[in-house]
Amino acid sequence: MAVLVVTGASSGIGRAVAERALAQGWQVALLARRVTLLDEVAAGCPEALALPCDVTDEVAVKAAFSAVVARFGRIDVLFNNAGSFPKGALIDEVSLEEWRGTLDVNLTGMFLCARAAFGQMRAQTPQGGRIINNGSIAATTPRPGSVCYTASKHAVTGLTKTLALDGRPFGIAAGQIDTGNVRTELAARMQSGVQQADGSIRPEPMMEVAEVAAAVLHMASLPQGANVLRMTVMATTMPFVGRG
Repeated sequence: MAVLVVTGASSGIGRAVAERALAQGWQVALLARRVTLLDEVAAGCPEALALPCDVTDEVAVKAAFSAVVARFGRIDVLFNNAGSFPKGALIDEVSLEEWRGTLDVNLTGMFLCARAAFGQMRAQTPQGGRIINNGSIAATTPRPGSVCYTASKHAVTGLTKTLALDGRPFGIAAGQIDTGNVRTELAARMQSGVQQADGSIRPEPMMEVAEVAAAVLHMASLPQGANVLRMTVMATTMPFVGRG
């Protein structure tokens, strides 16, 4: 039975991926800060391991990944999903604290979890595994007032490509899923109206989170000789292609 670690597993895309993986027979370690919600996902499922963890805390990440290996013996896939989306603002309205806070979660948190997973995958027998980073279409096509989020997700792409390159000798594949307008708590405001590049406020089409979970599990289930380096899953008619 394959072992999957999901960060940000208490809600949204992370929770949808964790629940779908458990239904498919994966052993799943669920990492997030909100303990009550984690326990909801893991309730009654012997293949689930709920681990309260702040991904920005180096000590907490090391402890969580050690607990995963102690329980399941190895790590086959990491879905590096935990992230934050700060309120929109122009760069001269963004405090250094807000900037650092976004990068701490969206980039440093991903680095810490990828580092822990990579080290385990490199050391385990049989060697290898897969790291899937949750990027964003904002990595290449930003929204107005999204300097913190966009910069962090652009950096995630660099992290993904480097992991894919450095993982080759050890059988470690890396890929990234970029999503657009997924119906989650984080993106709920887009249904009522979000700022467009021309300054107008308009509601946008949304897609169901189950479709993203299916895509992530497809990436996770590929044989070692195949990899999705980058996938975009978006609401079909959202303003992305030709945005602006």
